[in-house]
Amino acid sequence: MSDARSLADIKSDLAAQVQQVMTRYPTTRSAIMPALDLAQQKYGGVDGLTYQAVAELLDVPEIWVFEVASFYSLYDRAASGRHHIRLCTNLPCLLRGAEALMMYLQQRLDVGPGETTEDGRFTLSAVECLGACEQAPVLMADKQYHGDLTAAKLDALLASLADQPAEDLS
Repeated sequence: MSDARSLADIKSDLAAQVQQVMTRYPTTRSAIMPALDLAQQKYGGVDGLTYQAVAELLDVPEIWVFEVASFYSLYDRAASGRHHIRLCTNLPCLLRGAEALMMYLQQRLDVGPGETTEDGRFTLSAVECLGACEQAPVLMADKQYHGDLTAAKLDALLASLADQPAEDLS
């Protein structure tokens, strides 16, 4: 997310794509999630200006946009590292070892949930549900799901991401 953006810039950047998305839904309220996703792809996260721009583009109250962005853990509401690792902490994942894997990730990355490594490579988050119980324990690294996790699989994932650039956010 850049501080140099203005409301007009965001609306201009997203207008055509949001208009296209709106054609797929019966009400504009239904297009809030895909519009927020477009904004996150463009800017790497969503913030107050984004909520306002999406609300104006969809002609819905800004609070509706904020409610969606703050409810779902898939939206980054703060700057994150080059790679964002979201470990599911819902019951099926906890029953299959997510708590121990979270502790392992915290030790490997030397950060707590919601924090970014000192070099800016990784942000670690604990999320309520990724909707992939059949793969428990599961995490999402950037946009990719990784399931049936073990410490060895986490080591391999971190090694593969360490030198890999994050997806282009422009």
